[in-house]
Amino acid sequence: MAEPQPAEVHEGAADPHAPTGTAEDRKATAALSTLDAQEESGEKKEVDTKALDKAMKGLGVKDRKGEEKKVVKVEAADVTLLVSELEVSKQKATELLRANEGNAVKAMLAFVNVSS
Repeated sequence: MAEPQPAEVHEGAADPHAPTGTAEDRKATAALSTLDAQEESGEKKEVDTKALDKAMKGLGVKDRKGEEKKVVKVEAADVTLLVSELEVSKQKATELLRANEGNAVKAMLAFVNVSS
């Protein structure tokens, strides 16, 4: 027999988001949620642009207008190696190789370091 649930627990209710640590994080979260509320209601409201900018910088979003794309030649044998050894898709293996200058060893090390 199952134990009764506390009154404040509702079946199917989503868990609330974990509280953020700093005042800057809370401010950024509030700025982003204001944008979400604007989209839903269709109204235009004032947005704290400084907090929004900080939030975007914290996400790692960059302006890529001035950056050059580096062309990296990826060997098919290296892709096959990564697919078989790391058990990833060909697309993921190709991305890993491009991010690591086409070097299979660097790509494997980067994958292992990120995954662990």
